[in-house]
Amino acid sequence: MWPGAPGAHERSGVGFDRQTVSGKVTGIEHVGCNDAAGGGGAGAGGGGNGPQDPSAGGTGSSASGGTGASGPDAGAGAESGAGSGEHAAGVCEQATVEVTEGKDKGHRYPELIRPDASRRLHAGQQVVLAYAPDAPRALQYSVTDVGRTPPMVLLAAVFALVVVAVGRLRGLMALVALAVSFLVLTFFILPAILEGSNPLVVAVVGASAIMLIALYLCHGLSARTSVAVLGTLTSLLLIGVLGSLFIGWAALTGNTDDNTGLIHGLYPHIDMSGLLLAGVLIGSLGVLDDVTVTQTSAVWELHQADPGMTRRALYRAGLRIGRDHIASVVNTLVLAYAGAALPLLLLFSLARSDVGAVATSELVGEEIVRTLVGTIGLVASVPVTTALATLVVSADRVPHPPSSGAGGVPPRPEVPGPVSAGRLLGGGGRRRKR
Repeated sequence: MWPGAPGAHERSGVGFDRQTVSGKVTGIEHVGCNDAAGGGGAGAGGGGNGPQDPSAGGTGSSASGGTGASGPDAGAGAESGAGSGEHAAGVCEQATVEVTEGKDKGHRYPELIRPDASRRLHAGQQVVLAYAPDAPRALQYSVTDVGRTPPMVLLAAVFALVVVAVGRLRGLMALVALAVSFLVLTFFILPAILEGSNPLVVAVVGASAIMLIALYLCHGLSARTSVAVLGTLTSLLLIGVLGSLFIGWAALTGNTDDNTGLIHGLYPHIDMSGLLLAGVLIGSLGVLDDVTVTQTSAVWELHQADPGMTRRALYRAGLRIGRDHIASVVNTLVLAYAGAALPLLLLFSLARSDVGAVATSELVGEEIVRTLVGTIGLVASVPVTTALATLVVSADRVPHPPSSGAGGVPPRPEVPGPVSAGRLLGGGGRRRKR
């Protein structure tokens, strides 16, 4: 159960809203696809419920196998349940899969893998099984995914080791802040949205809490960190206003794929457009604090290098550094969202769709609005944070001592010596020339 999840409900069997158990491949053998397809109940189920097919799940026929795999990756079942079509005469793999948890622990069943399947199974591999209790006994289980715990745990350990090895104490604090951010997201933001709270308000409060904890934990309690916090909050406010304006103007519903459709079906009281805006805010926060902290540090270092620099000169110098940062920041969110939407863009390219129609479709338009609004907030954070840092650091300006002489060298301070008897008696303090 996901931490902070709502109470149990009747599962729809679509996407991630289905019952799954762990399993293990105990053996692989090669069989004729004709024989396996005609054996009845031997194959894996007809897949489906991928990103573009919300209704293709269900229970496979006796010829094609078990319950259809579902979710973002239909796995072996999607390809292997194709029936006895063009690949029926080929050689298929038949995996023996054992259920390793639940009431049917120890139960084994055959899983058919077609020659054109994108995922191959091997003996000893851990798998995730979709369970359909209403299906016939022979069709209740099907492979929907593979187990990835060892590589994911190893990668997380390497990540933590590299961060701590390079960042030392700051790196350790960054990991603690990352854990706190996950806790806020899991135990506050998600449950509050599921309970029907305004997603925008929840996102603003949650993002602010994450930002305050992360920045002060990583950079300490100081005026420099407080300026970065103010710059981040101001930019988040700008992103929220622009996002709300253009999401409403462009009539973006936020209900564009199977996952959002499933959420809307299970929890119709959730404002999906507000959920979209909340995602924009939270997604922009990670890059925003990087920009604001960098700009604040730049202004502070400039001031320390030349305490006599005027506010105007200090702001201009900081902004010049910020412009170099802007040049790289502009591509940051654009490439991040483009990379996430790459399969969708490839689909449009294969369909030879008109560029204008693609750009204004809700699927792509949602990503465009998300990208542009977030980037505007990032770019605006540079002058805003630079101005705030200039005002704060200039208020603590240390005045120069008065200079003397042609070289402008300040006079040497007089070192007080012992008090003479003449001074005590009021006879002046000057020494007579001999």
